[in-house]
Amino acid sequence: MISVGMSIGAFLILIIIHWVYNWRNPRCNGKLPPGSMGWPLLGETIQFFTPNTTSDIAPFVKERMKRYGPIFRTSVVGRPVIVSTDPDLNYFIFQQEGQSFQSWYPDTFTEIFGRQNVGSLHGFMYKYLKNMVLNLFGSESLKKMLPEVEEVAKNKLKRWSGQTSVEMKEATANMIFDLTAKKLISYDSETSSENLRESFVAFIQGLISFPIDIPGTAYHKCLQGRKKAMKMLKTMLEERRAKPRKEGTDFFDYVLEELQKNDTILTEAIALDLMFVLLFASFETTSLAITLATKFLHDHPLALKELTEEHEAIIRSRENPASGLTWKEYKSMKFTFQVINETVRLANIVPAIFRKTLRDINFKGYTIPAGWAVMVCPPAVHLNPAKYQDPLDFNPWRWEGVEINGATRNFMAFGGGMRFCVGTDFTKVQMAVFLHSLVTKYRWQTIGGGNTVRTPGLQFPNGYHVRISEKDEKIL
Repeated sequence: MISVGMSIGAFLILIIIHWVYNWRNPRCNGKLPPGSMGWPLLGETIQFFTPNTTSDIAPFVKERMKRYGPIFRTSVVGRPVIVSTDPDLNYFIFQQEGQSFQSWYPDTFTEIFGRQNVGSLHGFMYKYLKNMVLNLFGSESLKKMLPEVEEVAKNKLKRWSGQTSVEMKEATANMIFDLTAKKLISYDSETSSENLRESFVAFIQGLISFPIDIPGTAYHKCLQGRKKAMKMLKTMLEERRAKPRKEGTDFFDYVLEELQKNDTILTEAIALDLMFVLLFASFETTSLAITLATKFLHDHPLALKELTEEHEAIIRSRENPASGLTWKEYKSMKFTFQVINETVRLANIVPAIFRKTLRDINFKGYTIPAGWAVMVCPPAVHLNPAKYQDPLDFNPWRWEGVEINGATRNFMAFGGGMRFCVGTDFTKVQMAVFLHSLVTKYRWQTIGGGNTVRTPGLQFPNGYHVRISEKDEKIL
């Protein structure tokens, strides 16, 4: 009996050893990139989700770049992943969308954003939704929206100047959320009986957390925040369907019109997930960029001086200095766009982009097996000292004479390829208009440095408090 038990035990140990060996040494019809797969099933998930309080590339990526090079393998939440910090491979991935690669996110992300979210859809359905969104965030719509964006910025700054201090990330997030929610679903935070923004706060706080769905954990709170927000959106959709408007005034009306078509491919689940993602993406990323731009400008007086001079010159050139911004004036803001480019380069609004291989990929002597996940890492490109001198420094002049109309090998702040962010122009408009209103009429003083927590997924600059006051001098 003892010998039989010992034989069974030895057999089980051999099975475990064989399983661990296969986990750490995946099969491949070629040469895999170097790296470590970590522990079976767990992989290197814990290290991946470890927060980073520096402004540099996350240690998870930076340490492995030094050890393995610009392309390496790992395992996160049970999936083998190739991490690319190589500009050439990144560019190849974006160009091969739908042919060799397709959009993919870990199951935990899909659970958070919805299984029918736009990032998880492909082919015709993705293009269909993209065209829907362009009706809201396209250049023609933004031209009409410009006066409203400026009015909101002016009103908020006027209100903030009467307060002792303002936490910029939270204040700008509220400002942009209210504007976006109004354009999307005619939501008004001051008259609504339910606080939609509150649900998104709970959602965001657990977005980048270890995926354990147990009451009390950040991940559980995140899922509950999404559940509450989706319930509110569904109720709004049902109310709108019961009492349709004669004329469409927001994106919800447009969605309802699409849902009622006989030949529509749009479903209610896809429509609600789309609304949720648009509300999240439009305010969270832009408020992050505005907050960092404000801090960078305060810390770099020469950049603030040149930006202020550009915007004051715009006002002086008008027949009526009190008139609002025009689209022509917006497009003339050369230094402003340099500030925006430099801000989003350092902010890394899209710090991780996931794809999945549709076939075996051979690149620079390595093979990426079919079905593996690939994580493009823009921060490693944006903070590369070989491409950007003193990459951690805020230097908007580095963009002088550089025309950026989309993603390049060395700049992918808004993604790339056919999935280049459709809200890019909306973000730029809001940043430029806010900065115009801020530097021409106000000055601000930092009264709190804040704490920027970065992960491979997102970064959150919290606690950046400022005191805003109106300028005494007038622009002649």
